[in-house]
Amino acid sequence: MTRLDADDAVATESAVDCPGPRTLLLETREVPLGGVRAMSVHRSLPQRDLPLVGAWCFLDRFGPQQTRMRVEPHPHIGLQTVTWPYLGEVRHRDSVGSDVVVRRGALNLMTSGAGISHSEYSLGEDAAPLDALQLWVALPEARRHGPPAFEQHAVLPELELVAVDGAAGAATVVLGRLGGVASPATVYTPIVGAELRIAPGSTVRVPLNPDWEHALIVVSGDAEVGEGDAVETVAVDTAHLLYLGTRRDDVIVSSGAGATLFLLGGEPFEDDVVMWWNFVGRTHEEIVEAREAWESGGERFGHVVDHGDERIPAPPMPAVRLTRRRRRL
Repeated sequence: MTRLDADDAVATESAVDCPGPRTLLLETREVPLGGVRAMSVHRSLPQRDLPLVGAWCFLDRFGPQQTRMRVEPHPHIGLQTVTWPYLGEVRHRDSVGSDVVVRRGALNLMTSGAGISHSEYSLGEDAAPLDALQLWVALPEARRHGPPAFEQHAVLPELELVAVDGAAGAATVVLGRLGGVASPATVYTPIVGAELRIAPGSTVRVPLNPDWEHALIVVSGDAEVGEGDAVETVAVDTAHLLYLGTRRDDVIVSSGAGATLFLLGGEPFEDDVVMWWNFVGRTHEEIVEAREAWESGGERFGHVVDHGDERIPAPPMPAVRLTRRRRRL
């Protein structure tokens, strides 16, 4: 999905290292996307003080809502897009020739490399129920200048979450690795993205890599999160991201009514990034160059299959120089 908003276009400057275990609730914000039939999304990443969690640099939830999605061709550089649907069907088309329908249970992973373009349309002409997570993974230096690619995985591995009380939980390993179970999807940094499901009245243990940083969001239901056998817990709802920091072997998650959560984490990313519009780079000049390449209609971003001349124009560059996003937590 394209970013049509202009919030957080310029980063802050105070860098700190990942600090060890944390329990920080960070509020999501509602962001209106442009267009005649504008959608609103709830954005969990980037946060002003937390631009990345591992290599994860962007997390939107578009839904649940009744809408007719028409996102025309638009460009990306320096990232992978991860689309994880909950409700509805979306047609994805891109400049490497992909033309697929995005449905519940399937991972859709697009790797931009140096440049790709794509479109997203909900099926049918009428407004329909739609709910999904859209995440971006920042590509490391070794891959971000490479060729674009797309892959879809309809079968993903499951991990049982050991019960502390009540029934065992289940995790779908969407991207990367969790508890020794690995997704078949292509990754370029040590990372995890997993859907967690907790039965009503149950408490489970979620394994973590202590060398990585992690965060949790609640997709539906209620959840309380604690560490080890600690009595103290923090309640998490759909309006917050819970940042867990590093140096944790696991967390304990409980739910009264049952819950679906999404876990994201990974090795702290190798570099600070410059993010603007749909681009993830390292310098202001890279972003300017990519914008000019898109606006000129050159070969860098290719042509989205089965589209004509329709496209989303790039917004004007801000009046200030773009700087790298650095954490302040």
